[in-house]
Amino acid sequence: MGRRPAATDPQCGSRAMGRRWPALLLLLLPAVLPAARCPQPCSCAAHGALRCPGPLAGLFRLLIQNTKNLVYIGPGAFTHLPRLKYLSICNTGIQTFPDVTKIFSSEFNFILEICDNLYITTIPGNAFQGMNNESITLKLYGNGFKEVQSHAFNGTTLISLELKENVHLEKMHNEAFWGASGPSVLDISSTKLQALPSYGLESIQTLIATSSYSLKKLPSREKFTNLLDATLTYPSHCCAFRNLPTKEQNFSFSIFENFSKQCESTARKPNNETLYSAIFAESELSGWDYDYGFCSPKTLRCAPEPDAFNPCEDIMGYDFLRVLIWLINILAIMGNLTVLLVLLTSHYKLTVPRFLMCNLSFADFCMGLYLLLIASVDSQTRGQYYNYAIDWQTGSGCSAAGFFTVFASELSVYTLTVITLERWHTITYAVQLDQKLRLRHAIPIMLGGWLFSTLIAVLPLVGVSNYIKVSICLPMDVETTLSQVYVLTILIFNVVAFIIICACYIKIYFAVQNPELMATNKDTKIAKKMAILIFTDFTCMAPISFFAISAAFKVPLITVTNSKVLLVLFYPINSCANPFLYAIFTKAFQRDFFLLLSKFGCCKHRAELYRRKEFSAYNSKCKNGYTGSNKASQSTLKLSTLHCQYSAVLDKTCYKMY
Repeated sequence: MGRRPAATDPQCGSRAMGRRWPALLLLLLPAVLPAARCPQPCSCAAHGALRCPGPLAGLFRLLIQNTKNLVYIGPGAFTHLPRLKYLSICNTGIQTFPDVTKIFSSEFNFILEICDNLYITTIPGNAFQGMNNESITLKLYGNGFKEVQSHAFNGTTLISLELKENVHLEKMHNEAFWGASGPSVLDISSTKLQALPSYGLESIQTLIATSSYSLKKLPSREKFTNLLDATLTYPSHCCAFRNLPTKEQNFSFSIFENFSKQCESTARKPNNETLYSAIFAESELSGWDYDYGFCSPKTLRCAPEPDAFNPCEDIMGYDFLRVLIWLINILAIMGNLTVLLVLLTSHYKLTVPRFLMCNLSFADFCMGLYLLLIASVDSQTRGQYYNYAIDWQTGSGCSAAGFFTVFASELSVYTLTVITLERWHTITYAVQLDQKLRLRHAIPIMLGGWLFSTLIAVLPLVGVSNYIKVSICLPMDVETTLSQVYVLTILIFNVVAFIIICACYIKIYFAVQNPELMATNKDTKIAKKMAILIFTDFTCMAPISFFAISAAFKVPLITVTNSKVLLVLFYPINSCANPFLYAIFTKAFQRDFFLLLSKFGCCKHRAELYRRKEFSAYNSKCKNGYTGSNKASQSTLKLSTLHCQYSAVLDKTCYKMY
């Protein structure tokens, strides 16, 4: 080799390795390298390197690149190369990890580059032990690695470990760093790693994990005691490192561990000489370059930072919301389930009002399921939501929760609108019995509501907006024009429904005041009660609609944190209240409830009392219906007779609309 070791000229090294060496070095490498002399064909006289044979012990740079026909490197190929500082094995056809454990290099910051070898699938245990007794940098990128085995880096002092662009790398054993010191820099970008090893992360100062979409959960933040710079894939992971105290270390001098104390107690001078003299002897300071940044506090930098839609907080940002959401979802589920059970098992005829109330109860029941999902996940991820945010928001759970809430809210609004129109139609055309809404009319009307609500809830699942934008799984993504149109369509539908309900109840009010219209006392009281209930519903929805409209135009007037208060206190409160206000607190519902219990042998005495009252009320109303005023018209008598026939079903409360 002459005076210079092999391949000081990269061009020469590349040509020699890629053209002449495959015949000798690559096939006979185990026999050639131990001979301690370069093979004669490796001379690269035209480039001024490898002019004559010399001892291989003097090699400090060795490159094996762009040799696709090389499929095997013997276990003794790299033996006793004490001056080797850089070894590159790139773009070859080898199928097993090369044996580098016998190099025994004594060079500081030894660099091993193994890249673009697509057929190497595993980094075995103790793969680098004996390679170098000083610090090393491993550049293991672009290979076919699928697994890093236990103790893979045992016996090494790692400065930097690059595992980036190993697109098939899925598993890194929990003890991969066992027996190793370092690394200070870890790069796992563009891999499929699903978890980092929990052991050996203490020395990492720089963590790079961009485009690592499978890494959805990080080890406990206490493991990263020296982390100063993190570039990650998901913003939520940066929440783990907020307010994380950094432990300052200097790996060269242990005395620097107490340096921060001296920073606090010693006044800093312009040239810092006084400060250093307080810690080190004058002889120790000779030849040093003073670092004027030692006393400056080090803060952890993490990117990408959390945005306004995903702040660093749990799903329920406030403790009082955690209590309320459980209370509301339990009441919503149990209340609406009870109403559905009683209505569907009642021996009375299924009327249009009863049918509509069943639909409303089911919609409110779905809202309760949504709240239950949100409350359950919040309980399980409390204090560590940043580690579960990606799995939750991109998983099937959040999609199901989003579907339930959009479907429930739209079906509820649609049903309330139909109920109001039915009440208005019944009161307005009370005398014209042939124009009353029948069940055969109500069924296709509600079928349209179900189809509309299902379509609106499914669209975010197929790319029109989405449910993954925020932790509460609402379709708040308005980045595209189509998404903005989608959100505005929902809001406009709700506003139009509110206007229709307002208009109907204004008409109902004037109809009640008009003595010429023959509205019954029952319908009038039902209308008044429902006016209160439905106006309460939309009053609760108004602030949410207001803030949603502002968000749709990308001018949010409230933060996601504060919007969660609206989510719990206003958005679902009616799903909890409706079954009680519409049914459970009414005497008619209580009657049906005890009659149902009597079928199972419970509350028989109470059920018998209701039967007697019902029979007495039936006889009384039938008698009054036939002996009414002679001034009543024939239509009125006919209407009274009809009311007598189903008076046992109807009551003076809003439950009678069932």
